[in-house]
Amino acid sequence: MAKRDYYDVLGVKKNSNADQIKSAYRKLAVKYHPDKNKGDKAAEEKFKEASEAYHVLSNSERKQNYDNFGHAAFENGAGGRSGFSNFDFSSSFSDIFEDFFGEGFGGRGRRSRRTNNRGSDLRYDLSISLEEAFLGKKQDIKFSTSDKCDTCNGSGSKPGHDVGSCSMCGGHGQVRSSQGFFTVQQTCPQCSGSGEEITNPCNSCNGQGKKQTSKRLSVTIPKGVDDGTRIRLAGKGEAGSRGGGSGDLYLFINVDSHDLFKRSEQNLFFECPISIADAALGTDIKIPTIDGGKAKIKIPAGTQSGKQFRLKEKGMPLMRGGGYGDLYVQVNTEVPVSLNREQKDLLEKFREIENEKSNPSIKKFFKKAKSFWKN
Repeated sequence: MAKRDYYDVLGVKKNSNADQIKSAYRKLAVKYHPDKNKGDKAAEEKFKEASEAYHVLSNSERKQNYDNFGHAAFENGAGGRSGFSNFDFSSSFSDIFEDFFGEGFGGRGRRSRRTNNRGSDLRYDLSISLEEAFLGKKQDIKFSTSDKCDTCNGSGSKPGHDVGSCSMCGGHGQVRSSQGFFTVQQTCPQCSGSGEEITNPCNSCNGQGKKQTSKRLSVTIPKGVDDGTRIRLAGKGEAGSRGGGSGDLYLFINVDSHDLFKRSEQNLFFECPISIADAALGTDIKIPTIDGGKAKIKIPAGTQSGKQFRLKEKGMPLMRGGGYGDLYVQVNTEVPVSLNREQKDLLEKFREIENEKSNPSIKKFFKKAKSFWKN
């Protein structure tokens, strides 16, 4: 008997999207599922037919092959692909149903014991200066957390008493429940999947296996950390309950802004004001560096305001690979705001004798302006 077209089986058009194909299959799967139609061979065949169609059309690669070659794309010998003649619907399509109805559909779900006893991760925010980020440092921190109970050694059970099996799931870690005509297997809500139950809880920790405490820890802040850097300290978070593993401690570094330097990754930027005379005639200036030292910069005659000078490897340390970033110094020409009579006279005389060669940018600007006004 020739196979029906997969699109006809699901009742969808060839240009249907993934959601439409999934919705159509779900309706047919619910209608013809064997759990609802026990002993009905016709319904079982329709269920298999719909499942086979969905298996192909729900996958973009398989769907493309089917659109190009039809059923021949999956027959033995066609492009090296095997067909569905030996396909195990009972096991393989349970995965499809788990997408719709959750783990354990039809009572065939995988039995697994999943625990959620790991301790919580903790966050600690630490503010440091830019100088400390440059040098690196060791810092003692204090924080509240939970630690393993020393009375029961973290088991949660009173010393001398063993941990029992969960009374709800019988130690399996999962329970089954009926939802309409389906049977769903879920994580046991009483033991959270551990399969264990504390029948004689420890008096010190009330069966939790951990107690609140305050901890001090010495941490190392590496050179070159940037604002927002996250440092993970494995196993330094809260203790797990009933023998579960400890969580992690995360340090979030906040680097304070600096009065002189601005930072961009591993490079530093510094703005230095200079006078009109120094910009015009040239000079040597000394500027501070982040390591507490000084650096000398030669300002050439005719330096324009906003000019940047690069000092190699005077920036922040690289956290990986070694080396340093650069320091960029931008000079800004400061126009005097208060002049005495002698200064004014000298500037008036300078204005009388200056020419276009002294101010090429001004000459270029007014040339463009005159051309604009003519138009």
